[in-house]
Amino acid sequence: MYRKKAAIPKLLPKMATGIEGFDGLSRGGLPRHRTSLLIGGPGAGKTVFALQCLVNAVRRQRARGIFVAFEESPRQIIANGATFDWGLASLAEKELFFLDAHLSPTLVKAGDFDLIGMLAMLTAKKEEIGAQWIVFDGIDVLLTLLQDPVAEMREIYRIRDWLADNAFTAIITAKLENRASEAAHYGFLQFMVDCVVRFEQRQDDRVSAQSIQITKYRGSGHSAAQFPVSFGPSGIEVGAAEPAEIRRGASSDRITGGIERLDAMLGGGVFRGSSTLISGVPGTSKTTLAGKFAEAACRRGERVMFVSYDEAAEEIVRNLHSVGIQLKAHVKSGLLRMYSARTEGVSAEEHLIKLRSLIREHQPRCLVIDPLTAIAKAGSLGAARTVANRLINMVKDNGITLLMTALSETDDPRAEATDLQISTIADTWIHLSYLVRSGERNRALSIVKSRGTWHSNQVRELVLSKSGPTLTDVYTAGGEVLMGTLRWEKEAEESARKGRDRAQFEYKRRELQFAEAGTRAQIKALQLDLRRQRAELALYSGENEVRNVSSSERENELRRRRSANPADVSSRKSGNGAAK
Repeated sequence: MYRKKAAIPKLLPKMATGIEGFDGLSRGGLPRHRTSLLIGGPGAGKTVFALQCLVNAVRRQRARGIFVAFEESPRQIIANGATFDWGLASLAEKELFFLDAHLSPTLVKAGDFDLIGMLAMLTAKKEEIGAQWIVFDGIDVLLTLLQDPVAEMREIYRIRDWLADNAFTAIITAKLENRASEAAHYGFLQFMVDCVVRFEQRQDDRVSAQSIQITKYRGSGHSAAQFPVSFGPSGIEVGAAEPAEIRRGASSDRITGGIERLDAMLGGGVFRGSSTLISGVPGTSKTTLAGKFAEAACRRGERVMFVSYDEAAEEIVRNLHSVGIQLKAHVKSGLLRMYSARTEGVSAEEHLIKLRSLIREHQPRCLVIDPLTAIAKAGSLGAARTVANRLINMVKDNGITLLMTALSETDDPRAEATDLQISTIADTWIHLSYLVRSGERNRALSIVKSRGTWHSNQVRELVLSKSGPTLTDVYTAGGEVLMGTLRWEKEAEESARKGRDRAQFEYKRRELQFAEAGTRAQIKALQLDLRRQRAELALYSGENEVRNVSSSERENELRRRRSANPADVSSRKSGNGAAK
């Protein structure tokens, strides 16, 4: 049976806005040659978003645009846009055209009003500069002044038809005081356009928080959730979620944290491109370990970014100098960039935007954030958690080795490190704590986890001195780890006991040596006496033999002298004679 081939779906043509995060959640930008509606309350970012789209279109696509201002004058808009790094004033001279479309209430009330003349002028301007983008900013002002639902519908549809005839990629902005007023006044606008983007502003714990949401997008998939919005030097940035699939390399190279014994506890150091969390209550030397990590990276010739919250960079450099950590020279050389900021009244999103900008500028290989938990001081805790997760993922995606500190609510390492819940996503978790005993407070270090590597399970004492931080050897007594003065006293006691044992051993050794020497002397004397006795015996035997030989010789000589026969001959003759 003949089977028809499946039709290949046609993708909706889109125009990239160039706004970081938004093009990702909209899967390409705004619909090309169609109209998009931006709605939201005052100060939510609608005008900035629209202007930024025009500026990016000129810079990146060489596409000129028109901005129609129903609410503010072009002069005010350009002055406000000068606060960003767009160079809007220079673009307004040739690349962008601003039309002042202020309407006088007395003019509208005096008679019928329509936009035919303005649209005709815009058509001529489009042909003149070759515009591809157009923004109608503050269309709600026009609708309010008309005060006639029929006239409102007529003029809006007139704009819609005109946009379709001129193939513009268009943006319309309109204010909404609240959700209830939306349906009554401007709900019909959402049915006319192809894409609706809602901006929202709210107060979270004395901090203003903006968000963005695509509520409609004809012919295209999109992320429909709400995403945070923040304003930076380059305009709006959208905190869009990272891709669902994680594609990130994993390095097997290890780098030192600056303390040799800590590296040994971690099986040789931390992996490059990994994230390390150092948690602990105040005063447990989290910043000291972070500074040692930064110093070690600078000594390797690597660029480092040190971000500190609620403490000045100069104070950190001075304080770390007291424990043998020298950062001043690295700051002067440019390897180390230190940034300090206050967290009070600043949202977590704003901190993220600033960090992203600093990372782009400095291009570090190692990043220190001390403490990361400070971003939760202002605004909602949920937003801070989201930002912390996005920050860690962003840093790791860029292959940057991250070390962050976190303030613990409790000194119990078994409890969650912080309200930000970052201990679950950190690759290595080092916990610092206090051990208070016998009238003194000592610092203790333990490794809670370290993914992908062997690591020590021992609790080690962290000691600070002018030569730098170090870890002492594990010292136990009766199954308990001793630290501080208790360890010193026990070590002194153990040293004294060993000294006594050595002295006793030396005494016994010498005593045995003396006994051995006496025995050897006795053996030697006996051996000499034995040799003497053997010599005497040999001498006596020799003399006896000599005496026997001499006696026989004298007897024979005597017989010879008497002319007597030898003894044997005499014996034979006497025998023969007896026989006769």
